[in-house]
Amino acid sequence: MHYREQYVLENIANDSWRMFRIMSEFVDGFEALGEITNAVSIFGSAREHSSQKNYKAAEKTAWLLARKGYAIITGGGGGIMEAANKGAHEAGGTSVGLNIELPHEQSPNKFATIQMGFRYFFARKVMFVKYASAFVVFPGGYGTLDELFEAATLIQTKKIKPFPIILYDKDYWTDILEWIKRKLLKGDYVSPEDLDIFKLVSTPEEAVKLIIATGKKGLKKR
Repeated sequence: MHYREQYVLENIANDSWRMFRIMSEFVDGFEALGEITNAVSIFGSAREHSSQKNYKAAEKTAWLLARKGYAIITGGGGGIMEAANKGAHEAGGTSVGLNIELPHEQSPNKFATIQMGFRYFFARKVMFVKYASAFVVFPGGYGTLDELFEAATLIQTKKIKPFPIILYDKDYWTDILEWIKRKLLKGDYVSPEDLDIFKLVSTPEEAVKLIIATGKKGLKKR
């Protein structure tokens, strides 16, 4: 067999097995989280330390939400994710950590009562969105921005029913929203109502009040 033909066949075989791995992540996720009916996904930097203000704010936000009966879903790692899982755990609520395999391995935090590991970002993102009534997004880097705009795109394109995307820390997020207005809205790349997806808050109490006022939203039924 020619080397090129062998290479193609091997890649087809690898892709077939990859498909089954992807399916297994969805099945495992649906089975693990299937009984969760009212959750809030909380995102933010893994680099935040327990002594920093946003770590403490995420912990309090999750604690308040868990006391109101919301499950808390995070990416399962350190920083803001750990803080949110900790707050939910200490409030006696459901604390979910959806960890991701990375080259520099992200260690699961000890506060998630439901732990899952994912190889594929997109399968993990489905779990963040499928069971969420709201997103609370604390300051973070590329991963946080990726999760933020993924959710915004799904809401904008009506692939899911709208729910609040709450941006915590006005000082951090104001410049990004101003850029969206100045460049995207002015250039007619987004519509005015697309900016209504985002809500700015500066306290855990504000975030919780917004979530409760909005009520539970689910996925769009097809």
